[in-house]
Amino acid sequence: DKNDFTQINSPKIIAFPTEGGAEVFKVDYFGRDAYLAQSPQFYKQIMSAIYERVYEIGRAYRAEKSNTSRHMSEILMLDVEMAFIDGLDDVLVMGEKFMHTVIEKTWAEAGEMLTALGAVKPVLSEKFPRITVTDLHALMLKETGEDYTKELDVVPAEERFICEYSAKHWGSEMIFVTDFPWSDAKFYHHQNEKNPEVTDRADLLFRGVELATLTQREVNYDKLITQIGERGLDANNPGLKHYLDAFKYGMADTGGFGFGMARFVQKLIGLDNAKDAELFPRDTTRITP
Repeated sequence: DKNDFTQINSPKIIAFPTEGGAEVFKVDYFGRDAYLAQSPQFYKQIMSAIYERVYEIGRAYRAEKSNTSRHMSEILMLDVEMAFIDGLDDVLVMGEKFMHTVIEKTWAEAGEMLTALGAVKPVLSEKFPRITVTDLHALMLKETGEDYTKELDVVPAEERFICEYSAKHWGSEMIFVTDFPWSDAKFYHHQNEKNPEVTDRADLLFRGVELATLTQREVNYDKLITQIGERGLDANNPGLKHYLDAFKYGMADTGGFGFGMARFVQKLIGLDNAKDAELFPRDTTRITP
């Protein structure tokens, strides 16, 4: 709020799966196919053209068949979007400021209770370290002998490794992993202009898990149409039409992130499972109470 963000609330029943893929809950919407929102991505982008800076605290739904300590089917997210950015770095700087503020205020207000729970205040550098996906794969291979160089994404073992490495060698328990392969990007991601092999995306890692994905978005209408086609999607799908209409007459450069609250609370306090940070968690086997 102090940084001129306006809070919005977007629908959770939508006409097109935001993130695509199979990890989506399809619902019968009066005889039509609809989906539970995987994120408010489309809506927060559109609203950033009006308010310039927007955020939302709301539920997101992921049909991931993963029974792990980090996955749930229904999650609480803080989503942020900023217009008139000069590049991905503006988003990363906002992410750094956000995390510093949250942790400092939390400890100032509840440090005694957190200590009683066994929580340890995170050690953070002013500017979080950054490492590319390629360099992380290489460092992992060098230090551990484990070879993930053919992986497009960062695997959980690498997330744990680089967080421990960063804390020990770079003095920060939070780190950005950058330069993800363009071949694995979402259609609304921005292709890096200097190196088209990578996307303008970073993941924020903390104590072994990913808390947020931060990206610059593609705002050029023709480029969006091309990228939709390249990923095997239909730009004429009614669920995409109104989203794409927002870009026809020009859109400021935008970027933002989605921040998983339960994972953050889990790692901040030192819980074994993200489900322990959720009041009524939902996973592949639990739908009650």
